Amino acid sequence: MKYTALIMAGGRGERFWPRSRKNLPKQFLSFTDSGKTMIQLTVERILPLVDIGDVYVATNRDYKSLVKEQLPGIPDANILCEPVGRNTAPCIGLGAMHISAKYDDAIMMVLASDHLIKDTDRFRSVVESACEVASQGNNLVTIGIKPNYPETGYGYIKFLPDEKNEDAYRVDRFVEKPEIEVAREYLKSGDYLWNSGMFVWKVSTVLEAFKGFLPSTYKGLLDIKASIGKDEEDKVLEEVFPTLESISVDYGIMEKAESIYTIPGDFGWDDVGSWLAVSRIKSCDEDNNIVNGNAVVIDTKDCIIEASDKLIAAVGLKDIIVVDTEDATLICDKGSTADIKKVLAKLRDGKKDKYL
Repeated sequence: MKYTALIMAGGRGERFWPRSRKNLPKQFLSFTDSGKTMIQLTVERILPLVDIGDVYVATNRDYKSLVKEQLPGIPDANILCEPVGRNTAPCIGLGAMHISAKYDDAIMMVLASDHLIKDTDRFRSVVESACEVASQGNNLVTIGIKPNYPETGYGYIKFLPDEKNEDAYRVDRFVEKPEIEVAREYLKSGDYLWNSGMFVWKVSTVLEAFKGFLPSTYKGLLDIKASIGKDEEDKVLEEVFPTLESISVDYGIMEKAESIYTIPGDFGWDDVGSWLAVSRIKSCDEDNNIVNGNAVVIDTKDCIIEASDKLIAAVGLKDIIVVDTEDATLICDKGSTADIKKVLAKLRDGKKDKYL
């Protein structure tokens, strides 16, 4: 069966401000020594499995030119521009309808554009196993991540160790982001995985799930499918897509469906959710600092310094993030990275949109 992939690339990456901006969000930036952007690395790691002509990118009009620039091999028709953000279920449904308009049926991988993965060979092996399980009957497969610490910022997947289908385990339930004590219990039990948001299924299977669990969304998606390749395609998308229910695929489908399987992934996954991720991606100095660019550090420990052209001199700092760009500088305690979004809210309130 044909392998296809949908890359979700419409996010703003606000917690990576001031490098990630409205006109250049984090998925189009490089955070590794390779110099390749995160979306380029995402596509690169699946190309041995998927033809470039069968890779779809769901984004918005603001980023279409960035997708074309950074991924020149992607067919123009495969760049799906959502008129508005409607969460992951409509996004995935749109991709599924485009694939079903091209093929009678196909395996569909759903991946985020802003994840980093260290062991690409192991990742491909897990994805191939997921494709095998997805091809058997009407199985919906999610790739879970083996937790190595009690993370409270991720949702978890409870799997059933005794119910296995090849390399995949049947999913018992999805659970919300836990408190720290609960996260420690999950880690100790060995029966939970982090919910990575990566999925594999047959297009026919996921569309049947839309039909059963999100019928109004399914109906709207059928209207969009009927217009694909026609003169009215953009007009129909503009009219119908904003009317679709804004809901995640986890809530809308995965928590309701049967025959859900998960494959544990141990390939060095990082969702690069905030500036703290830089400490997991790049090498540090003897004082556990990550220093990039034109910077000098003295008596400074456990800091992240991202400098641009002008010199940054850090003296006597600990657990601080400093990110300098041409027009804005972030100075943030490591424990407050979740509040960076509040900065953007204040900028909006103050009509300082040029800094967004």
